[in-house]
Amino acid sequence: MAIQLSVAVRNARLNAIETTIDISAVLKLFTEAQPANCAAANSGTELASMSLPSDWMAAADAGEKVLSGTWQDTSANNAGTAAHFRLYASDGTTCHMQGSVSATGGGGDLTLDNAVIASGQQITITGFTLTEGYS
Repeated sequence: MAIQLSVAVRNARLNAIETTIDISAVLKLFTEAQPANCAAANSGTELASMSLPSDWMAAADAGEKVLSGTWQDTSANNAGTAAHFRLYASDGTTCHMQGSVSATGGGGDLTLDNAVIASGQQITITGFTLTEGYS
């Protein structure tokens, strides 16, 4: 039999993620495959870096936590195809989370309006959801 958690425990675990990372998180988009883990050095070209809103995730509900506010970079740093993201504390160097990137509807852990980025282009994140299992 599998371990099961109440919705309250699942929500608390999800809400702890935002608290731990920081209310002033920094999101960076990169080309190429993501590193082996968050402790590994960055890989690929950094396409964009954006400071997220001070409450960047909505409160967890029913075991899910979704992005809150506008996640946007008004001018991409470099050109390339976004392949992965890294989420950092406010210092922009302490990586706490990473995952895949795709255009909206493409199945990435994080989705954006256009994964093929031109230098100077505006980038808008369209989807990001964390789900806590063991229901």
